[in-house]
Amino acid sequence: MSKILSKIRNIAFIGNYLPRKCGIATFTYDLLNAISNELPNQSCWAIAMNDFIEGYNYPSDVRFEINVNRLNEYKLAAEFININKVDIVCLQHEFGIYGGENGKNILGLIQNLRVPLITTFHTVLLNPTLGQKIVVEKICEKSDYIVVMSYKAIDILKKKYSIQEKKIIVIPHGIPDLPFMDPSFYKDQFGVEGKNVLLTFGLLNPSKGIEIVIDALPDILREHPNTVYIILGATHPNILREQGESYRHALQIRARNKGVEDNVLFYNHFVDLKELCNFLGATDIYITPYLNKEQIVSGTLCYALGGGNAVISTPYWHAEELLSNEIGKIIDFNDSHSLASQVLYLINHKVERDSMRKKAYKFTRKMVWKEVARKYIEVFTNTLAERISHPDLISRKNYLLSTPFEMPELKLDHIYRLTDDVGILQHAKFIIPIRKHGYSTDDNARALIATIMVENLFPEDYNLVNLVSKYLSFLLHAFNEENKRFRNFMGYDRRWLDETGTDDCHGRAIWSLGITIGSSKIKRLADIALDFFNRSVSILPTLTSPRAWAFGLIGIHAYLIRFSGDSKIRRIREELAFKLYNLYLKNAEDNWEWLEDIITYDNGKIPEALLMSGQWIQNNDMVNAGIKMLEWLIKIQTNEKNSFSPIGNKGWYHKDGEKAIFDQQPIEAQSICEACIEAYKVTQNKKWISEARKCSEWFLGNNDIKISLYDYKTGGCYDGLTYNGININQGAESTLAWVLTLLNMYSFENLIEISE
Repeated sequence: MSKILSKIRNIAFIGNYLPRKCGIATFTYDLLNAISNELPNQSCWAIAMNDFIEGYNYPSDVRFEINVNRLNEYKLAAEFININKVDIVCLQHEFGIYGGENGKNILGLIQNLRVPLITTFHTVLLNPTLGQKIVVEKICEKSDYIVVMSYKAIDILKKKYSIQEKKIIVIPHGIPDLPFMDPSFYKDQFGVEGKNVLLTFGLLNPSKGIEIVIDALPDILREHPNTVYIILGATHPNILREQGESYRHALQIRARNKGVEDNVLFYNHFVDLKELCNFLGATDIYITPYLNKEQIVSGTLCYALGGGNAVISTPYWHAEELLSNEIGKIIDFNDSHSLASQVLYLINHKVERDSMRKKAYKFTRKMVWKEVARKYIEVFTNTLAERISHPDLISRKNYLLSTPFEMPELKLDHIYRLTDDVGILQHAKFIIPIRKHGYSTDDNARALIATIMVENLFPEDYNLVNLVSKYLSFLLHAFNEENKRFRNFMGYDRRWLDETGTDDCHGRAIWSLGITIGSSKIKRLADIALDFFNRSVSILPTLTSPRAWAFGLIGIHAYLIRFSGDSKIRRIREELAFKLYNLYLKNAEDNWEWLEDIITYDNGKIPEALLMSGQWIQNNDMVNAGIKMLEWLIKIQTNEKNSFSPIGNKGWYHKDGEKAIFDQQPIEAQSICEACIEAYKVTQNKKWISEARKCSEWFLGNNDIKISLYDYKTGGCYDGLTYNGININQGAESTLAWVLTLLNMYSFENLIEISE
């Protein structure tokens, strides 16, 4: 095996990395350096993740950085690895550190690797969502070996994910090699000499259960008033971003109300290894009062045991596994009285506490980083030996995760550029917003739908609450209380140019409000949208535009996903759906599968609305009408090269007339794409996959003049195709049509993966 080891010259580690403040960053840093110490003649370096444009001030260990939101950077990282002749890649996996839905973006890197891959799972979920399960299974499929840190993880991967046991290896979480010390030696550093020190450390979040320890302190202090509880660690960055310091403040208030605030010490810092070791050295009893049983690994628990601490823990999986054989004490979840009893017992029985400390220290000698590094090196060596013995594995693995279709990364630069403190402006000269044309409810409704979709698809990557609030605010202001209609056009001076917008404007507004109610992650925003939805939806049946009915039906569909029992809204849905269906029956002919005598714009919304409504009303004739209309729309909008070719707005398409070829508008490609997606959901017929992709590819150059309407540099979309080229202006309607198409295709690709 030494000959194989000599062939490993270049090892790349992928994950978060110090100075980023998170557990994965610390783990990747420690593992890389431990292996580097064992292999001083080999090159060990990292590919690190950035969650914002500026990145982190990484050390020289980091040779490549990836912005988590940029799909192309994952592929570039794979190319960088391949070109630099890396022998082994070691990936650290945690759902929260890679971009895309369920961290899906990392697949864009590993599917392009031509080198062996070892993946360490820091979380293994017993009850994953379907999307999470798919991501894990694809990573496992591509990986030569999977490393987990507990035996429970093997059981879950086998039973829940159907991973072969021979592919899974247990290597414990690494820990620093600390001396076994008397806690009194370090206590003076923190001003707690002569006190019983309890400690919990790690990034602070509500799942830590720290309130249970605070609740136990009054009982402990009655018998041992010289006890202090140290809460060490900064608030988790995700919690800090979404909730601020609300959890820490709640704990401080709780301690004050319990009368123990002088005995609870908060250290709101992400400490380095040396300082952490000093805290552990000063600790008499370490406590992990976590609330969730399904925690497969706890690095903080490993560190505490490795520091020779007596440990009390709730029975989450990793604690149950590590604290057997009297290495620590287990208490029930949310049981402050049991916790107080165990703390008092250990304080009062020093001999037993010291015995527990020694057992923990001896047990964890196999977990020190030197030993963990050697286990990883053994896995690396075995992997390379297998690759040398079976070179065909390399070519086979390159195709395991091949994807039939790839869309560009989401880029919202032009959306931001067009949006001011009022809302999104309608028009632009190239990318420069034109203020004199002001704003429209149509565009702000589209923008609201798009931003809510982004926050649902990429919850970890974008914080668009400010944009969502602006667009929703515009819609609420557009609502005319007197006639219950939405105004449409506002000048740049913030004066309304109409008092009653178009029928289509009203329908689009209801569509966006329905999406907000059904999909917004912020309940208060959804509640506000609900009020205006209820006040405006009853007008829909009085309108005359079929597209307004269709927009409204799509919004109603989104609303009823959340409030399916609302009889009033269900009746409105049925009335509108039959209005569309009956109009189709009245006007459709063998060579004209349509409900009007002219084909204009945004045509796909009508069959989409019939498909949605017919399915839920359980009217197959309505569903079939939607399918027939959509098939016909695609037939008349497909050119001889089998590319999508939207009807042009320079004449449209009149019954018994000629179809206008130009100017082709992005909104039509968007609407047909979305209708195809709905058709696939209803029928599961794979032809709709191909049709949806053709519509999305129209934006990317698969069109009549073979020019991309999407501007990769600006993130905008050109306003249309003309007979002599593109309309270079990038207004709100076209850009939002592209963004909505892209977002729907992201969701569609996930749906296809799930169904297949």
